[in-house]
Amino acid sequence: MAKVNLGIDIGSTTVKIVALENKKPVYQAYERHYSDVTGTVARMIADCYKALGDSKCSVNITGSGGLSVSKWLNLPFSQEVVACTKAVREYIPGTDVVIELGGEDAKITYLKGNVEQRMNGSCAGGTGAFIDQMAALLNTDAAGLNEYAKNYRVIYPIASRCGVFAKTDIQPLLNEGARKEDIAASIFQAVVNQTIGGLACGKPIRGRVALLGGPLYFLSELRKRFAENLKDACHDIICPENSQLYAALGAALLGSTEYSVCLRRLCSNARKFIDKKDEAVIPLPPLLEREEDYIAFK
Repeated sequence: MAKVNLGIDIGSTTVKIVALENKKPVYQAYERHYSDVTGTVARMIADCYKALGDSKCSVNITGSGGLSVSKWLNLPFSQEVVACTKAVREYIPGTDVVIELGGEDAKITYLKGNVEQRMNGSCAGGTGAFIDQMAALLNTDAAGLNEYAKNYRVIYPIASRCGVFAKTDIQPLLNEGARKEDIAASIFQAVVNQTIGGLACGKPIRGRVALLGGPLYFLSELRKRFAENLKDACHDIICPENSQLYAALGAALLGSTEYSVCLRRLCSNARKFIDKKDEAVIPLPPLLEREEDYIAFK
């Protein structure tokens, strides 16, 4: 196999890896890391090595959790908006606005003229974490919420800026016997309201709009709510192939041709770091060693 370009995107909840050959994906993976970032990255690099063999590759890292990973693996790092913009201009040229939802962040990037990005602050309202949290109220997950929303009839007003406020809107609806299908669609509409109203801050979303990120890739009904709300202002709304991987795609495209490493060596370096980190963990002695001590303490 020819030399590949490897892009790794470490987000707040997931890790994405893409390998490109002549700008075409030859390997891709998407996994939740459940806060074990280093372990997940090491395992996913090992899986990539198994799939591609000992290929020569350029490697570039991006994402909100990527800077620390790039340091411990001694790899180049690219800022996320730069990586994502690179991928959008390469694979979906002519895009005017990008709406991207992640696990705990939401972004709107305006590409016409100077690149301008709007991003959520400290609250994860209107993101994948918000959707997971709301789905739990209906005793389901994000995929189950999507299935419910396919058969909605009514949209209820639900706060989206904060999960606590959203719960105070949803709980009375459940108590009053509102259909789960209607509540599910209303949750997706709340995400749309937060993104368009909260992030855009009055700046119009027009022209060709790309929908990116895990929630928008996996949840068809969320995409439909965005399309319904943007149809009057936007002439083209698309969710491109591999839309959940665009930051990783951009990172791969930005990989330096001067930097090259064998996948086997990269896999070994990641494993060594994990082993070293495990050795550095020194367990603390138990606070109370005997049952009698525990009873006395109580």
